[in-house]
Amino acid sequence: METSGILIFNKPQDFTSHDVVAKLRGILHTRKIGHGGTLDPMATGVLPIFVGGATKAADYAAAQDKEYMAGFTLGQATDTQDMTGTVVARSEKRVTTAQVQQTLAGFLGAQKQIPPMYSAVKIGGQKLYDLARKGKEVERPARDITVLDIALCDFDEDTQKGTFRVVCSKGTYVRTIVHDLGERLGTYAAMHALTRIRSGVYALEGALSFDEIERARDAGTLDTLFRPTDTLFAAYPAVTMNDEGNERALRGATVFERQTSGLSAFSAGTICRVYHNDVFCMLGRIDQLDKGGYGLFVHKNFR
Repeated sequence: METSGILIFNKPQDFTSHDVVAKLRGILHTRKIGHGGTLDPMATGVLPIFVGGATKAADYAAAQDKEYMAGFTLGQATDTQDMTGTVVARSEKRVTTAQVQQTLAGFLGAQKQIPPMYSAVKIGGQKLYDLARKGKEVERPARDITVLDIALCDFDEDTQKGTFRVVCSKGTYVRTIVHDLGERLGTYAAMHALTRIRSGVYALEGALSFDEIERARDAGTLDTLFRPTDTLFAAYPAVTMNDEGNERALRGATVFERQTSGLSAFSAGTICRVYHNDVFCMLGRIDQLDKGGYGLFVHKNFR
């Protein structure tokens, strides 16, 4: 039987997300594998890995909110907005802890963010980092992001270095927040460390290393490491189908209320986890029927 499920991986520094997937293909002896949200090479932390049938859910993980711990250094700017790049500007200005706290608070909420040149965003079919490596800089349209929470954890006024925690939406570049923080403080800033401590519902605690996965493979206990696909959707309500409803769902047909248990508790537009005989089948969408009442429609099939 094909191995299927989600591994919560702790990405080490200096690995791209693609590097992680490539190495795990070899460890797991499978081609059907993907990840749920890119991390830069310098970043560490939670990288959900989707294997087998669970790969259908990878895009949902990428779209979920993320939580990070970011280390920043004031007084210098780099071409990559982090300390892997070349320093392009310096400032001797000193700021206080109170100033950093107040300025960080200004990032809270919905906003526009211009992605950095050193990023995988495509402009005219070309990735920005490919253009940046050729010494080219192009205009980038600002993108909608949301910072749901942000707080200063520590700041050393002598070294002008600190750490903040941020919870943000898909597509947010934390190193750009750092860069913009420097500008708002009237100085420069570059990110020197980044750890993703949560990706959607998955936290860093218990995240796995390459060695742990290899040891489990060699011991024949690999299956114990996989999270079921439906754990990704733990925040969604659950609905159960009977045999008749399951047969209709397999054909992509509408499942009627009488063929379910729990459907009547939710309103139109609700996305829910759908089970048959205690097995997760799909995400369903509850909508009103033309003839009255509610039905369950296939939103995303995971079978």
